[in-house]
Amino acid sequence: LPFPFSLNQAKKAKNVNRTLHGLHERKQATFNERNQLKYARRLVVKLGSAVITREDEHGLALGRLASIVEQVAEYHVEGRECIMVTSGAVAFGKQRLTQELIMSLSMRETLSPTDHTRQDAGALVEPRAAAAVGQSGLMSLYDAMFAQYGIKIAQVLVTEPDFYNDETRKNLFSTLSELIHLNIVPIINTNDAVVPPMFIVDQEVSATGKKRGIRIKDNDSLAALLAAEIHADLLILMSDVDGIYNKPPWEDGARLMHTYAAGDKNLIKFGEKSKVGTGGMNSKVMAATWALDRGVSVVICNGMQDKAIKNILTGRKVGTFFTESTAEKATPVEQIAENARNGSRVLQNLSANERAQAVNTLADLLVSRQSQILEANEKDLDEAKKSGLAKPLLSRLSLNPSKLESLAKGLKQIADDSHRNVGRVVKRTKLADGLELKQVTVPIGVLLVIFESRPDSLPQVAALAMASGNGLLLKGGKEAAHSNRALMELVKESLAPTGASNAISLVSTRDEISDLLSMDEHIDLIIPRGSSELVRSIQEKARHIPVMGHAEGICHVYVDREADLDKALKIIRDSKCDYPAACNAMETLLIHEDLLQNSSFFTDVCNMLKREGVKINSGPKLNQLLTFGPPQAKSLKFEYGALECSIEVVKNLEEAIDHVHTYGSGHTDVIVTENPSSATYFQSNVDSACVFHNASSRFADGFRFGLGAEVGISTARIHARGPVGVEGLLTTKWILSGVDHTASEFTDGSRAWLHQSLPTDQ
Repeated sequence: LPFPFSLNQAKKAKNVNRTLHGLHERKQATFNERNQLKYARRLVVKLGSAVITREDEHGLALGRLASIVEQVAEYHVEGRECIMVTSGAVAFGKQRLTQELIMSLSMRETLSPTDHTRQDAGALVEPRAAAAVGQSGLMSLYDAMFAQYGIKIAQVLVTEPDFYNDETRKNLFSTLSELIHLNIVPIINTNDAVVPPMFIVDQEVSATGKKRGIRIKDNDSLAALLAAEIHADLLILMSDVDGIYNKPPWEDGARLMHTYAAGDKNLIKFGEKSKVGTGGMNSKVMAATWALDRGVSVVICNGMQDKAIKNILTGRKVGTFFTESTAEKATPVEQIAENARNGSRVLQNLSANERAQAVNTLADLLVSRQSQILEANEKDLDEAKKSGLAKPLLSRLSLNPSKLESLAKGLKQIADDSHRNVGRVVKRTKLADGLELKQVTVPIGVLLVIFESRPDSLPQVAALAMASGNGLLLKGGKEAAHSNRALMELVKESLAPTGASNAISLVSTRDEISDLLSMDEHIDLIIPRGSSELVRSIQEKARHIPVMGHAEGICHVYVDREADLDKALKIIRDSKCDYPAACNAMETLLIHEDLLQNSSFFTDVCNMLKREGVKINSGPKLNQLLTFGPPQAKSLKFEYGALECSIEVVKNLEEAIDHVHTYGSGHTDVIVTENPSSATYFQSNVDSACVFHNASSRFADGFRFGLGAEVGISTARIHARGPVGVEGLLTTKWILSGVDHTASEFTDGSRAWLHQSLPTDQ
């Protein structure tokens, strides 16, 4: 909604008295999925004492509070109705009065090392006095912070009678409605200066007497009651823990519950209440479930997390989301990842024949279940066409019998090669008599592969994971949802006989990629396959998990002055036109300057590309040489991914290499020449993952390299480079076998080092 209020909003606000007064006679609908929370228009945000105050009990947590105020202000300005319920008055006032009390102590008490009056001073402060002192300071701070955003606030203090006395109840909600109408943020707190910090309302709080209100014993229950009364869309309870755990977070086996539904309370063991507030996790659960039952969606989160409110409203998996949806109670993605790790250990301990058989079974199913797969793929294509998906992505999305047969052949190749993957001895050394060291290959662990459009990636990557013994989480794009589900059924079926069905899973699109990227305790390697935008986004957000892949495929073909020009035309045509959307397609053609002056090659190559429908752009040097010709390219560091390319002229081989290093992406680069020395020089000096001589750039592919398939192409300089097959999904570990060896024996000379290399095949 725009800011300030629109005319329609003003009309709605006039009737807000009617909507705010009294509980619902009918339960309103709540949001069933986190990604729906972005539609919440009326928010209640409750801040616990532990969020408001500093951990050292010396005042308010100003930085944290400023961040929360900034988020509330941002949503208020964009037109949402925000109401805050704040704790912290007693705690803040107590801290201030304790400091005053300490200052007034006698010199003897202050200096005495045995006098404990100083450390016990806080216990002497009366809570009601602390509330009076703290409340004024708290509201002054809120007023100053919100003023930075041009927002007015109002303090609303409530007591027990306000909720069961009909007159005060009516006045309270009339006040709230008028404040919302005036575009003011109400900040609500219990009036602890005139009542104890905790009070209980067990009278009827509905004017009709048909519904009993929640027992108000802290600001959690107060926030729940207010959220229900004002028909809020979302209640956010901010605490000092990440959400609801199945047991106290400090105990072994404690697990954060990302979703909570009716009946889950029996699964929880509650700990002690907050040290600085009056509530505890039990009271938060009671308040949240009470509000949920009255149509208010609830999230309990850690208010100390950066941008917690913003992350919640953008659908991130922050805190515990209270829902009534059975769909949300699907297996949590964390559990899926844990299952993948356990499944990986099962795969790793299978024999090579058993792993190969699983891959062969998947290959056979791709052919025998062809009609089932293509039927699902047709649904995806129909929906993609209706949504206006770009033609290159439609091409990647499409499956056909030929593709499936080619996939099956590649998988058979992976199966044949899988016998020498896991457990292969890389190095063997006799360190001393009776002390032998081996370096052997092992799986990396759990892989997360994120891919767009191409459902054929799923069986390829699954087969590579099976052969390498890795657990695998697959996150496909929604445009291929039907195809991916059909293919995953075949993967599960092929794994079933091994007992490792959970090793590979397709992650639901409901789980945000940003949440997966933060699961560094479960995921060991991320491999994105898709657009450069997707890959860059993954690389930026996955701060604690290694990412293997490439953001761009800016591939070059350099035609040397000693090239066979007929060969050159053939290679250029294939590199650009065979599959222009592929990352290994040529984007820039480099031509030696002699070929422009002494032959018709430039004209021939332009005519050939035009016949193929390729749009040509000229580099700046070529543009200077031409009176008429192709328009100048906006950038030579650009991946077209379509029937378009750039042409540039270079003086010699060294300049061609410099150009590749300046504008290339380290993916694949080609030289066309009949001079073996030039070819060797180019291949030695170009620092790309793939460097070819007299061959199309389109050969940079796992299947064409004989890897069976590829999990992706990497331009990284650590670990795997180029098309990544099974070898790139393995790491190593060291296995040492001795008799009774100790390190001190080599120090005192009783044993001697040998460090003798041994054959790896024995």
